[in-house]
Amino acid sequence: MSCHKALQKQGYRLTPQRMLVIEALHGADSHISAEEIYVQLHRRYPYSNISTVYRTLELLNRLGLVTETDFGEGRVRYHVAEKSHHHHLVCRTCGRVIDVDESVLSPLKDTLLRECDFAAELRHMAVPGECGECRRKGKRV
Repeated sequence: MSCHKALQKQGYRLTPQRMLVIEALHGADSHISAEEIYVQLHRRYPYSNISTVYRTLELLNRLGLVTETDFGEGRVRYHVAEKSHHHHLVCRTCGRVIDVDESVLSPLKDTLLRECDFAAELRHMAVPGECGECRRKGKRV
């Protein structure tokens, strides 16, 4: 279900600002920050402010329509949940991001449920570490 329809179905208004935030999310080739969304919103709606972007993203996240991911760069990035389910391995040394299918973490999810009686939500996450190339070169931060 699209973000627009999901918001309407749950009784939320589709304000011009919300529609532009959703448009920016859907138009992004990859994960996008609130600041990047705000730049796009402000170009088309000059009287907007960044708090509107943050409130809209918080709402969309709470409704499960977007995912938040911290790549360790000092800001959270957002991704439309319906686009794809994947995780990221983030090299702390060179900054490389490797996308990983969600099935890779399925055994962890199963283990946490079985051994800890904990139903983990592993929908979209970043795992920090060091890539093979940096390990082989002996690079250190």
